Amino acid sequence: MTWLEKGRASRIPFAYLLIIWDELEQEYLPIYVEKRADLMSYEKYGTSPAQQLLVAAYDLYSESRVG
Repeated sequence: MTWLEKGRASRIPFAYLLIIWDELEQEYLPIYVEKRADLMSYEKYGTSPAQQLLVAAYDLYSESRVG
């Protein structure tokens, strides 16, 4: 099951999939959020020295990139 499918299948009504790069673990993580405003809680990759950085964001249903 893909990350998009897992988000759509969740009992929690998620709307967006965020792809996060974790600098310490050196791996990508899927984060699901309900509101587009939640994207703003993550700093974008390449603009910050934070541990977890936003690489991309997708609408779970249209599968279009939103961030």
